[in-house]
Amino acid sequence: MASVTYDRASRIYPGSEKPAVDSLDLQIADGEFLVLVGPSGCGKSTSLRMLAGLEDVDRGSIRIGDRDVTHVKPKDRDIAMVFQSYALYPHMSVGDNMGFALKLAGKSREEISTRVAEAAKILDLEPFLDRKPKALSGGQRQRVAMGRAIVRQPQVFCMDEPLSNLDAKLRVQTRTQIAALQRRLGTTTVYVTHDQVEAMTMGDRVAVLRAGLLEQCDTPLRLYQEPANVFVAGFIGSPGMNIAEFRLDDGHAVLGRARLPLTTAALSALSAEGADRVVVGFRPEALDVVTEQDPGAFPVDVGVVEELGSDAFLHGTLPELSESSGPLAENIVARVDPARPPTKGERVHLRIQQGKEHLFSPSTGHRITA
Repeated sequence: MASVTYDRASRIYPGSEKPAVDSLDLQIADGEFLVLVGPSGCGKSTSLRMLAGLEDVDRGSIRIGDRDVTHVKPKDRDIAMVFQSYALYPHMSVGDNMGFALKLAGKSREEISTRVAEAAKILDLEPFLDRKPKALSGGQRQRVAMGRAIVRQPQVFCMDEPLSNLDAKLRVQTRTQIAALQRRLGTTTVYVTHDQVEAMTMGDRVAVLRAGLLEQCDTPLRLYQEPANVFVAGFIGSPGMNIAEFRLDDGHAVLGRARLPLTTAALSALSAEGADRVVVGFRPEALDVVTEQDPGAFPVDVGVVEELGSDAFLHGTLPELSESSGPLAENIVARVDPARPPTKGERVHLRIQQGKEHLFSPSTGHRITA
């Protein structure tokens, strides 16, 4: 096992001037489970493939432990890759699929048998070792692909959206199994997904990428509570954060009837920029349903209510809003009492809980410390 270091690593595809991955600086500790997440085309899979040796590194370097592997062949990097497609040999049994890489490496039949048996026990695959892949479910095939990686006992696991072919229920079950397995094995793991819920529930840390750039890398909780910029704030969380541009008025951020008092530190930061507006973000659970007379209350017309049993989410719009506020003018999301949810077409009044707002610079999009 070993740490992984991306040292200003870049990948520029032929014919493109803009890097797919741009000067990625990232340190992954020995035994850490790090998740790369971001929208389609952000460079997360390219970053993983650079580590695996499947993509060239055009600038910078990549190290596994103290060893520079920037120009080392994939087979000599001591990593194991788990792909989105299971890539199992259909004519081989489960046991032969799992042990095939060891056979190519010249390991003895006894060692192969021992390692395959150990991996099968960990993954609950012992009853299926003599079956062919076509006789297995999607979740079982994914476990075989995991087993094939485990038997190699690599320094690093690289996983490229391994759950995307599974149905929703099985994804939840399997992601729990993978996270528990990684903690049991203690192998450094780099995991790519486009699903931010998957990222938040699995990773020790999560690295958020956009357009080839690393926006923020932190623990799931810190990403949620202290997003570094507007993009991370909007990307992390389900449902997403409500984000709008408020005008400044007498020490408050104002949008329609909503008025938020700002701290001296936040006002000083905005004044230094010469800003007369501020971008405000607030999560659905940071909104309270209140009466119209409540200070800071603003009206919302209910469009849809998602009733999920333990939770309910109101999707509505702000009436009487004369100024443009970006996405918030189209839709606002609030978590409401699932036992007494509002009805479609009803007008309710909401208030942002004190201290639960997130402030961002209107010019740079970076977080302003309140």
